[in-house]
Amino acid sequence: MKRNLWMPAIAVGLSVAVLAGALGLRNVVVPSAACPPDLAGKVTCYTGHDAGGYYMMAVPENWNRSLVVYSHGGPDAELDEESVAEDLAEWSVMVEQGYAWAGSSYRRGGYGVRMAAEDTESVRKRFTDRFGQPDRTYLHGQSWGGNVAAKAAETYPDSFDGLLLTSGNVAGGTRAYNHRVDLRAVYQYYCNALPRTPQWQVPLTLEELNAGLQACTGIDSSTRTPGQQRNLDDILAVTGLSAESLPTHLAYAAFLFQDIVWNRLDGRSPFSNEGVEYHGSHDDAALNAGVERYTADPTAVRDLSYDSDLTGRIAIPVLTLHAIGDPSVFVESQHAFKATLTAAGHGGNLVQTFTTEEEHNELNSAGYAAAIAALDGWVRTGVTPTPQTVADSCPECPFDPAFTPGPLESRIAPRAGGTVWPAMSAAQESEWSTLPRVGIAG
Repeated sequence: MKRNLWMPAIAVGLSVAVLAGALGLRNVVVPSAACPPDLAGKVTCYTGHDAGGYYMMAVPENWNRSLVVYSHGGPDAELDEESVAEDLAEWSVMVEQGYAWAGSSYRRGGYGVRMAAEDTESVRKRFTDRFGQPDRTYLHGQSWGGNVAAKAAETYPDSFDGLLLTSGNVAGGTRAYNHRVDLRAVYQYYCNALPRTPQWQVPLTLEELNAGLQACTGIDSSTRTPGQQRNLDDILAVTGLSAESLPTHLAYAAFLFQDIVWNRLDGRSPFSNEGVEYHGSHDDAALNAGVERYTADPTAVRDLSYDSDLTGRIAIPVLTLHAIGDPSVFVESQHAFKATLTAAGHGGNLVQTFTTEEEHNELNSAGYAAAIAALDGWVRTGVTPTPQTVADSCPECPFDPAFTPGPLESRIAPRAGGTVWPAMSAAQESEWSTLPRVGIAG
């Protein structure tokens, strides 16, 4: 999506003057930007670039004096100037409900939860500097951005009034990706299509990665050889993934892991499948005897944990929305998140809602509107919603207020010590924060 940043000088002056009067705008220069087409005429948009990356802000004509600060998912492989406009277009439901909106691209591509949380806080400050303090500020994280937003809520406890997590990857980096570690090992056993050394490096393009998957499993073919069919059946049965989601998970298991290990942790790997017993193939004994075993570097685990794992110290209202059939971030991660907040004494701040959908992105837009409305009502009135009241507020939405997710370890084989939450205690975080060069650099 290309953004046209040019506006006639008179029009720019008028838009700034109107907003200055209506919003009490401070005496600052505000660069205007073209809004996404669906919001044209309804919203005034602003964009720019600073140390926190590219940013976009939007103020609707009917602004309700509340702000939604957005943490996007991914992480993106590279810094993309156009991503912020695309994020606003994707979440136009928020400004259509009367909320101002602000989002950051983050300062760079690649993994880094604390970095992205800092850039999320930065765009909130930039909005406040330009438009004054909103009546309420809500933090919204989607997918990996759920991890970012939850980390931001822990790190900047006075900045936000409420937290909305949609399809959130909220189990933390040291545990949430273990199913992709298992996929990497099982795929390699059956397909032998990835280099073994240096471990976790992938000198392939995405097209070459997908070509190897196709050659091994015939995943994109209507007919397959018996060997391809057996490979595909075994990989899906052992990992519990769907055929539709397999290419995406494999791409993350290749390129995201390469980024974490080689770009962020200097070649140290935080990933392990030691002790994991794989089940569901046509020959489990042969699989477990022959599958590659990965050993984690303890310092890499520490650094990834410090960067991405949550302590549960979130003292503001938190509402989550997650599809039961989410093929990318398993719904069981919500069980881990609840256990994390409960262990930290903040379980009472959490309301979790679930829908019967089978998507990760682009759920029913009315459901998103119902979720932010429920969070807003909670913050304004102090009355805690329930899954049932949220469902009742949107009869057309596919909410299932009776659903309760199972433990994460029922979906992803745990590693040693991986069933106790939080994955990083507040004491660990405090101790590690005193170490030089701990975590992942921004």
